[in-house]
Parts: sequence; C-alpha cells; structure tokens
Amino acid sequence: MKLYDFARAPSPRMVRIFMAEKGVEMETVQVDLMTAEQMGAAFAEKNPWLTVPVIELDDGTCISEISACCRYLEETHPEPPLMGRDAKEKAVVEMWNHHMFQEGFMAGAEALRNSAPPMKGRALAGPHNFEQIPDLAERGKARLGHFMTDLDARLGESKYVAGENYSVADITALVTVDFAGWVKVAPEDGHTNLKRWHEEMNARPSAKA
Repeated sequence: MKLYDFARAPSPRMVRIFMAEKGVEMETVQVDLMTAEQMGAAFAEKNPWLTVPVIELDDGTCISEISACCRYLEETHPEPPLMGRDAKEKAVVEMWNHHMFQEGFMAGAEALRNSAPPMKGRALAGPHNFEQIPDLAERGKARLGHFMTDLDARLGESKYVAGENYSVADITALVTVDFAGWVKVAPEDGHTNLKRWHEEMNARPSAKA
C-alpha cells in the first residue's frame, strides 16, 4: 500500500495520526501541493478530486478522503478501535467527528482558502477554480472562535471528544486546533479544558506523525 501525502497539509496528517495509533506503516509518496503537483495528469489518475490523502491498495484501488481512508484502516486493523466498539459508541464517535470536521476543520479551510494569496482563484480544493470571498474568510475565523469555546465546554464534561475513549474525533479536533493557528485563531486563556486536552493530545507519540 501507498499513502499519497503532503507533510505540511492538515488533511493527510489526520490519516498519519490514525495510522500511528494503529501501528500501521506503508510507503509514503509526497505530492507537492506548493507546486500544484496534484493538478497534474499523473495524480489525477489516482484521485480525480485532486486532493490528499489518498491510500493506494496493492490491487491499484485508490481511496481518497480522510473519512474513507480511516474507515478502511479501521476495518483492516480493528485494534485499537478508533471509531467505536459497539453500535452506540460507533454512532456517538461518528456524530462528534462530524461536528469536529464540519464546525472546526471546514471553518479553518474557509478562512484560509478565502484569504491566503497563494490560493487566489483556488478558494476550493478540487478540479474547478473559484474566486476568494473575503467575507467567508472572516466568517471562517468567527466560526473557529465558536468552535474553540464549544469544544472547551465539551471537554469540561468528557475526558475525550466522543466520550471516555480516545477516538478519531480527537484526531480531527487536534489537527483542527493546530490548523486554526494558520489563520491566527487559538484557544483563549479561559479555555482551560481545551488547553489541558490539547496538551495531552500533543503528548501522544502519534501527534508527531
């Protein structure tokens, strides 16, 4: 198997952390997003949506999207479980992971892609070009602020994002909090629960993957 990656990007980092928690290793191929290598024909054959991460199986099947990559790894390497242990826990983990991604990570992407000069004309990832909308950048930053406050409240009542067990929801949240720094949004002084959790998550060896 191969992982198509870009070491500096937050999306593939989620999969690398997931792999590290599972103890899974595979060949890594760096796709240079800074030179738009993902837009070339060679990579488009692997993923027509032109994004990383992508896992290429030994039979040539290519799996793109963070959630799909993690699902494949969960099914093929079930221990330790990172997406729930029974029907109830699986649903709760998926619910929280969805909120972390939609309310946090996508807010960060909205803020960055609509403001960063190198992304002019590329406000959305993928094969189609879209112009930046500055108001969306400001909205994204505002959404990230609410995300931090809401996550702090959640972590005041729960050890981990989705309950008493570490899960993919913690991975998504960790990468999101770090990614928010790219647009100068960070936990505030009063976010003591979030800061405690963030320190604990970064202390896990997988956080350096």
